[in-house]
Amino acid sequence: MPRLIRSVVRTAAIAGTATAVSNRVSRRQSGRWAQQDEQQQDQQQQAQQQQAQQQPQQQAPAGASQEAVPPPMPPDDDMGRKIDRLKELGELKAQGLLTEQEFAVEKQKVLG
Repeated sequence: MPRLIRSVVRTAAIAGTATAVSNRVSRRQSGRWAQQDEQQQDQQQQAQQQQAQQQPQQQAPAGASQEAVPPPMPPDDDMGRKIDRLKELGELKAQGLLTEQEFAVEKQKVLG
């Protein structure tokens, strides 16, 4: 009987971990898709702005200079990954799959 309980607990732990990983992958993928959509929209807006700027410049004298538009800052993807990992560790601890000590060790690894 203890062997059966042990195997049930092990199966539950594996299923819980698999679910947590699957959810994390889904969130990350949807975030990437959203980011790609935003980038495409930004590129379209920049192209429209450049066209709007070029039309008045064609009428302006040749000595007029165009202002440089700085590129947008890339998102801090590393911080997002750290936050996701910490959330995952918190879920595992809440499920009882990690002890307080194991949680502390893994948290230190994530935070550097």
